[in-house]
Amino acid sequence: MRSRFSGIDIVPEVVRLCAMNLYLHDIAGRDSPIEARDALLGDGGKTYDLVLTNPPFGKKQSYRIVRDDGEIDTEREDYDRQDFFVTTSNKQLNFLQHIMTVLAENGRAAVVMPDNVLFEGGAGETIRRRLLHNFDFHTLVRLPTGIFYKQGVKANVLFFDKKRVSAEPNTKVLWIYDLRTNQRFTLKERPMTRADLDNLVACYNSGRRHERVETDRFRRFAHAELVARDKVNLDIFWLKDDTLDDPDLLPPPDEIAAEIVENLEAALDRFRKVALSLQTG
Repeated sequence: MRSRFSGIDIVPEVVRLCAMNLYLHDIAGRDSPIEARDALLGDGGKTYDLVLTNPPFGKKQSYRIVRDDGEIDTEREDYDRQDFFVTTSNKQLNFLQHIMTVLAENGRAAVVMPDNVLFEGGAGETIRRRLLHNFDFHTLVRLPTGIFYKQGVKANVLFFDKKRVSAEPNTKVLWIYDLRTNQRFTLKERPMTRADLDNLVACYNSGRRHERVETDRFRRFAHAELVARDKVNLDIFWLKDDTLDDPDLLPPPDEIAAEIVENLEAALDRFRKVALSLQTG
């Protein structure tokens, strides 16, 4: 079983918890396939047929490079990997690049990513263009808030398959399912249940994607339409937000406050980049 499954996490406590979970479910023995290390430092050229992952969200953070003698050589924020398309300090974009790199040809991936991966310019635009061209990025699910992570965090699930690179884009159509607009979930009072996903599963139509049909929450977007959008912005929505007319549907104050803080931090980070460019220019 170890040859079939493997996992990586940078937090030792999480690695131990996962190893115990696998052992209790008779998936792995005492020799756990879960490693404690930084996945973004590379995987030695290994590739995988299936990648399921929920990379860490959060601010940019530096990591340390340790020499063989145990001394810290340097500390940096970006990952200088030759197999990456672009160099960036955005942790989520780096994880997306890493997954795209380690996926085997015809391999499949399902990845949870925050909204900024869909619209951030610069490195984000470059990676999205590469994703749409080299991969079959066939499905995007806009997740509701309040189901995991901190309040106010907006996340998505990206489903894509790796194909052989060709002159023609491998993504012909991207289907987007909006599970967020006018949906209210909380971890305690209104937790998400399996029944809340029934319509999504039916629309996804696994194994028969060519038979998919558009609905009010499920829309298709052709490749030409996607790459023509400003900065290839894939943060696409079309449903009317009823929370604007019904105060009872508004998010709770702590969620609104968390979203404001997140937006302010993003704005400050952009200003810091501008200030740095002015200093070095």
